Amino acid sequence: MSKSFTLLLGAAALTLSGAARAEGPMSVVASFSILGDMVEEVGGEHVDVTTLVGPDGDAHVFSPSPTDARAVGEADLFVVNGLHFEGWLDRLVEASGYEGPVVVASRGIDALSFDEEREERSSDHEGHDHAAGHDHDHDHSEHSGHEHSKHAGHDHGPEDPHAWQDLQNGKQYVANIRDALVAADPEHAADYRRNAEQYVEAMDTLDAEVHRRIGAIPEANRVLITNHDAFGYFANAYGLDVLSPVGLSTAAEPSAAGMAKLIEQIQARNVKALFLENMTSPALLEQLADETGVTIGGTLYAGALAAEGEASTYLGMFRHNVDTLTEALKD
Repeated sequence: MSKSFTLLLGAAALTLSGAARAEGPMSVVASFSILGDMVEEVGGEHVDVTTLVGPDGDAHVFSPSPTDARAVGEADLFVVNGLHFEGWLDRLVEASGYEGPVVVASRGIDALSFDEEREERSSDHEGHDHAAGHDHDHDHSEHSGHEHSKHAGHDHGPEDPHAWQDLQNGKQYVANIRDALVAADPEHAADYRRNAEQYVEAMDTLDAEVHRRIGAIPEANRVLITNHDAFGYFANAYGLDVLSPVGLSTAAEPSAAGMAKLIEQIQARNVKALFLENMTSPALLEQLADETGVTIGGTLYAGALAAEGEASTYLGMFRHNVDTLTEALKD
């Protein structure tokens, strides 16, 4: 991170002049499509949102353009995920000359450690209840996109950045976005708070539905295999096991030994279906399908929304994913 740039999350740092607000909607840049949708839901007519990594785009391999740098440089707010999701963030901010507030939407989330998730899954798949012990009411440690997490008194490996895949975490994202908008544009604070409250209510309703529908899938069938490991929070919250050819980055390639182990696990557990992701190549899953005889059950959305249709919003993405999972994994 450039020394001239500091993450500003306090209300005072976020406050902009009333004169600037009177000129029109607040200019907000969101790092990727899911955040862009959240900002639009909370900000409503008072925000003009530019999304850097658009629908079906892959933030893991994104390379900002001069146009992107210009958009950030001219923004009133820049909303990012954090948790190392945007590996290009520091370079972009420095290139843009942006000196405004960067809102880390995942701030306050109790981030999962990817290394511990994978170790736990590989050692205890049978009968493991991912929802057990998953308590959203405990104290949250703070995470930015530039720090490694600490939990239970020891260092973790890289955090899993896909925290929005748990709707309860989505509520924390909304709270952070709401607070940033309120601080930057207090004139419309009541609107931001009302929009956020309604949005959170919709999340709670959908969260209960997801628990009910995933819970109705036979336990032996609750195995989720996608191109890369982006559903750890979803599995932890709603009670599935996740197996993936590669880790967090879509740019990674699986080893021969890793693929062989995964094939063994698929066969040993009588996996019902494999699932594509909208922003990644289908080649790995097609190879697994050919070698195991397991069908591909559809396309899921993990790190990017759809360009159109139901999965073009954050809540619609969840509904689409649950519809796809329940149809493919039912007996």
